[in-house]
Amino acid sequence: MGLIPLGIQDIHYQRAKTSLRQLIQRYSKTLRSPRPNTSIELQAALKTDLNQVNYALDKLNANLVRIAVFGLVSRGKSAVVNALIGKKLVPTGPLHGVTQFPRSLYWSMELSEPVTVELIDTPGIDEVGGQSRAAMALEIAHDADLILFVIAGDITRTEYHALSELQAAHKPLIVVFNKTDLYPDQDRAAIYQKLQDLFQASNSPTRPFLQPDDIVLVAAEPAPMQVRVEWEDGRVTYERETPSPDIEPLKNKLLALLNQEGKSLLALNALRQGREAEQSIAAKSLRLNQEAGEELVWKFARWKAAAVALNPLAVLDVMGGLMTDLVMIRSLAQLYGLPMTRYEAGKLLNTILWSTGGVLAGEVGSGLLLGVGKSASAVASAFDSFGGLMAYSSAAIAQATLAGYGSYRVGKAAQIYLEQGCTWGPDGVNTVLQNILEEVDRDTVIHRLRRDLEET
Repeated sequence: MGLIPLGIQDIHYQRAKTSLRQLIQRYSKTLRSPRPNTSIELQAALKTDLNQVNYALDKLNANLVRIAVFGLVSRGKSAVVNALIGKKLVPTGPLHGVTQFPRSLYWSMELSEPVTVELIDTPGIDEVGGQSRAAMALEIAHDADLILFVIAGDITRTEYHALSELQAAHKPLIVVFNKTDLYPDQDRAAIYQKLQDLFQASNSPTRPFLQPDDIVLVAAEPAPMQVRVEWEDGRVTYERETPSPDIEPLKNKLLALLNQEGKSLLALNALRQGREAEQSIAAKSLRLNQEAGEELVWKFARWKAAAVALNPLAVLDVMGGLMTDLVMIRSLAQLYGLPMTRYEAGKLLNTILWSTGGVLAGEVGSGLLLGVGKSASAVASAFDSFGGLMAYSSAAIAQATLAGYGSYRVGKAAQIYLEQGCTWGPDGVNTVLQNILEEVDRDTVIHRLRRDLEET
């Protein structure tokens, strides 16, 4: 397992808190002083999303690590929780569905940094008639920092599908092979090897991100076994005795993970929730202002086309066109209630121009060439009024059409970027999140989550 130096983890942790505070402050101003076009529906949605960000920041401030325990019924999830804590606080039993609702317990771990660990025992995700409980379990996975998935032997198809679904939460996964005391040594080793081969052989994009050392063998609640007792008087009796839980491999795994990259993992999860909230705000704002946004894009496209057509100087055409697009992007952001500075609008425009494979940048170049021809025609019209005017008009119409179409495309692309959530500067949630992903070693658990986190 890779190691993130504690100093780097502290930097990630502090940057995440700063980023979330700025996000809350930015959108809180919108709630306190809504724009005239801000609907009640949007204000309610904004408040809901901001509550999620506040929740993430509170969790970060409290140094709270949430570990959710999942699995099918009768795999020993509750027994694993009890064994980790060292007390039988959660009821266990042979019947299906002993755990009817999620239950949280706090666990003291000897970590290098003072943290609070919350273990969340969840209902069996395959229980008959328990669809609502399964949905609740997946919601818990979304808020967790780490997921334990408990099995009790060969992994079933249902368990593999459940693991793949839990991967969508983009959290580290540890498979806990429980009840190993029920298997002879040879069978236990064969199952363990089969599990390793299963996760290593699959190249499916939905394959859980698991390495061989992410599979931990435990016996959280060993079955009673018969032992021979020899008494001093020579009598021999046989009694049933329950061995102590074999949970140390899992404890050591969790201890190493949280010490080596725990604070960075907390920061990453909080930033991910902040990014989701910001994207949700943007998506709702765009949806509620769809018609106004479309009209705004067309208005700037018409303005740009008219200005380019009437202006005789080629260089001013291009400079004025780019300035028009910058103003349009900022106007769109203001319409949607999304903060954006002129500098950020310029960065977004540059991104849009080149993310299209140079197509829009090529249109700017074509507009410059047409502008040069238009300027030459304007000069010629001073000497040959009819011929020069015809040439000027033809070049102006072609350039205006190209400019208006290009501005429309920039506007539509800007709407997409705004909906996905912009960076909002060096302390924006997306910027800080990407920086963390780039700064961790390849051997860390966080690096294994990089592909999913970058694609969402």
